[in-house]
Amino acid sequence: MELNVKHTGGSGPEKRALLSLQGLSVGDAFGERFFRQDPSLIQERSLPPGLWNWTDDTHMALSIVQVLFEFGRIEQDKLANLFTERYSQQPWRGYGGGARRLLGKLSRKADWREEAPELFGGGSFGNGAAMRAAPIGAYFSGDPQQAAAEADKSAQITHAHPEGRAGAVAIALAAALFPSQAGVKPGVEFLEDTAALLPESKVRAGIEIALRIPPDQVEQAASRLGTGLQVAAFDTVPFCLWVAAHHADTYENALWVTVSGRGDMDTTCAIVGGIIGTARPVPPEWLARREPLPDDFEF
Repeated sequence: MELNVKHTGGSGPEKRALLSLQGLSVGDAFGERFFRQDPSLIQERSLPPGLWNWTDDTHMALSIVQVLFEFGRIEQDKLANLFTERYSQQPWRGYGGGARRLLGKLSRKADWREEAPELFGGGSFGNGAAMRAAPIGAYFSGDPQQAAAEADKSAQITHAHPEGRAGAVAIALAAALFPSQAGVKPGVEFLEDTAALLPESKVRAGIEIALRIPPDQVEQAASRLGTGLQVAAFDTVPFCLWVAAHHADTYENALWVTVSGRGDMDTTCAIVGGIIGTARPVPPEWLARREPLPDDFEF
């Protein structure tokens, strides 16, 4: 596959998208490691040993970034083709059953416009569109309306259900709205601003519940909001935004709080890492432990 992603420095949308991708991929690989580790490592905040391999969360986000670099927007057919090509090359990255069925059909030249709405009898409301959406918000930082529109287009290819689309829109909005100043905690206003731009949905309702959960109540947040055990957008996205609002003083603290909720840990950590990645540097030790990205996506 010939890539058209070359980073030339600066502080524009391309750099923000790559920083978000970096935060997403490290979070993805970090969270994934805890499925096979002693849970006490989380309480002790002890980094898991070995190489941290990333999953389908990062694999699909690579295609998002590639399309943004090539077109400056989400070009749906190109993105669908990239999703399919990457899946065909590395189907072992942890893709869920619905994604495997859909991408398998697309590899046989089916049309995503016909196939995506048929998944699960009305389209997927899973968290898969949300897990890859943060680089869109980073790319369109300061323009939440554009971020929302492009995230919705990116979601439609695989997640035709309104809830699956709302999850992607919420994460892109959060990444676009996340303050760039070091040390600034977004707080409740960040949650309010994100929810206000969302359509009526279970995702929005979950964020509105998150508004009322105090910052020090991590267990309550995980229990009431969900941490992806249903693999649904509405039981994944609100908790991730709550963490980004209250615990993103540093990248590592945000990720430790996220993984403490257990659940779908690679996805929740990918989402949080992608949202805060443009404003909170990834610790070099963490980056060194993560499986490298393809060369064109690295700084």
